[in-house]
Amino acid sequence: MIAESWARRRYPASFVNKISEAMGEAMETQSWLDHALDCAYIDTDSHREIDGAWQKVGAMLNRMIERVDTFCDQPRKG
Repeated sequence: MIAESWARRRYPASFVNKISEAMGEAMETQSWLDHALDCAYIDTDSHREIDGAWQKVGAMLNRMIERVDTFCDQPRKG
């Protein structure tokens, strides 16, 4: 999703859409992570470690959406 968003960076709305889809995929991963803990497939320490990494990824994706203009090509004048 992130690679696709980069390919569409000429169009800010498309860029944000793909990053939003990546966030959705990350949230699905978070859900499975919680499920793995609930089912005792992983222990609390592993959950905490992976969850911390997920939180960092989510924060980065959010910043990409908030700062779309720094990632997207600006139309050239003249």
